[in-house]
Amino acid sequence: MSDAALPAVAEVRAAVEAVKAALDRHLAAVEHRTGEDDPAVYQAFEALASAAEAYDELLYDAYDEVTPFEVPLGDTLPEYDGPEQPGAISVLIRRDYTVGDPQRLVKQAERVADTDPEDEGGTDVAAAIGALFGEYEPDEIAERHKEFGLEEGDSTVWVTAVEAAEPGEWLATPFEQADPRHLICRFDVSAVFDEESDALGEDRSEA
Repeated sequence: MSDAALPAVAEVRAAVEAVKAALDRHLAAVEHRTGEDDPAVYQAFEALASAAEAYDELLYDAYDEVTPFEVPLGDTLPEYDGPEQPGAISVLIRRDYTVGDPQRLVKQAERVADTDPEDEGGTDVAAAIGALFGEYEPDEIAERHKEFGLEEGDSTVWVTAVEAAEPGEWLATPFEQADPRHLICRFDVSAVFDEESDALGEDRSEA
């Protein structure tokens, strides 16, 4: 086996260990569940699904093999247990990106910050990301991500029912109180759906 293959092998090994750990956490959460819709069980389920999906992808990339795991999407949420007439809502948004072109990212940030790339060795990627997100709204970055050298990953929007909060009350831990049982609606964007649609189209064409 060549040295070039070693990092891929290490990644696959790490991914399978993550699946094992996620299985243990999921079983522990199930064994200690506090009710039918225990959020700890849901969170452990989501972590296990994510770990299994990551392992499946790495296994395929490294060895052209797949697992028997199938990650259910869109129907894994617990039954809604929030108020019938919500008095307040919280919108939780997650968008993932990979830095596909670090040089483009840094150049865009230097243009925004009006800095001299010769100073202090130029702008690093972390500083560039901070500069861009400080200048542009997240929605604009989502629309123009290619201009900034970013590649889209998965994204999701959760709209949950909450109790009205006082100004600044939750800023220290803004994402800690997300309760899937109070989820009113969600909107997911993922390449997984595109792959499923392609597969469905192939099945229909073969029929």
